[in-house]
Amino acid sequence: MIQRQPRSALQRIAIVLAVVIQIGATFLPQLGFGEPIGDRSDSVRTLITPAGWAFAIWGPLFFGSAVYAIWQALSAQRHNTLLAKIGWSSAVALSMQGVWAIYTQFANLTFISALIILVSLIALLAIMRTLVAAERPFSAAERIIVAITFSALAAWLTAASIVNITASLVYHGVGGEAAFPMIAAGIVLVGGVFAALAVARSRGNPWYALVFCWALLAIYFRDGQESGAIAASAVVSGVLVLGSALIALRHKAHRYHWLG
Repeated sequence: MIQRQPRSALQRIAIVLAVVIQIGATFLPQLGFGEPIGDRSDSVRTLITPAGWAFAIWGPLFFGSAVYAIWQALSAQRHNTLLAKIGWSSAVALSMQGVWAIYTQFANLTFISALIILVSLIALLAIMRTLVAAERPFSAAERIIVAITFSALAAWLTAASIVNITASLVYHGVGGEAAFPMIAAGIVLVGGVFAALAVARSRGNPWYALVFCWALLAIYFRDGQESGAIAASAVVSGVLVLGSALIALRHKAHRYHWLG
């Protein structure tokens, strides 16, 4: 589908700069500025902090973001209507991830860091809504570069927002390292219900479901070993999310929408 007016150069440049901020911000501690995010997270450890290996997912997420930034800037994509719709939201979502990293490395996981990550999540959910509502089939490039990348980012930021909010409460003196396991389990379960509803309302988006379950798996293997309630809530949440995806993907149109 061709739109009459091309996407603005400003939008394309803004997206490239957003990814530079998103990825570049994580290298500041290596240059002597701020503290690593992992150290900040350890300083306000909660009962729903995922195992460290889960954060390796940022590698593929950064790669997908970089490919998206380059691809959308190509002249061949100047008239892409999907990119025109999600362009500014993607610039906000990606740049705010960098802003969050910068702030957290200098100030820790405070209430402000939670607000920043929520801004990114809101922008990602707006992109998800556009992807779900798309009437024409995605091209192969759109499906791989846009749909998978932003579905995965939305899922990971959903989980990260829950963890960040909980960590900010600990930072500000509400709860402690091993306090309130039942409350922590409740938070995981509420997050799982939210994610399951998001999957159900998004035609069974498999990429969102799989990445959110990756976060749940990491919570299970770290914090679930310390609390049976948290382990149970992680398992129940995973069943809800995967169940929502499988039920929705029984429809051929939904499978075709996401998988081609």
